[in-house]
Amino acid sequence: MKKSAWLSLCLLLGLQARTATPQTGHHFPTPPEPLDSSTTAREPATASRRVDLAQLQKEADELARTAQTIPSDVASIRKGILPKDVIEKLKQVEKLSRRLRTELNP
Repeated sequence: MKKSAWLSLCLLLGLQARTATPQTGHHFPTPPEPLDSSTTAREPATASRRVDLAQLQKEADELARTAQTIPSDVASIRKGILPKDVIEKLKQVEKLSRRLRTELNP
């Protein structure tokens, strides 16, 4: 197998292991009230960039489902059978991962 294929496989298996573990919620402290009460309340910087959380969840679920099929495809490759859609699945995983990363990165 080529080095890039192994790298992609390792990345996918790591991603699958990460998505399989439960995530604990992060609780951030509430910022203090402004000292100067004459300032108007400003919207958070993220308000200008709306994130569709339902769409992100759908994409994350699709990413997880697709990534879970990769190990069986690799097992087939080890037997000498190359599934016809394995390359497309890997491209889809990469595309969904990139989209989620750009949406969630501030």
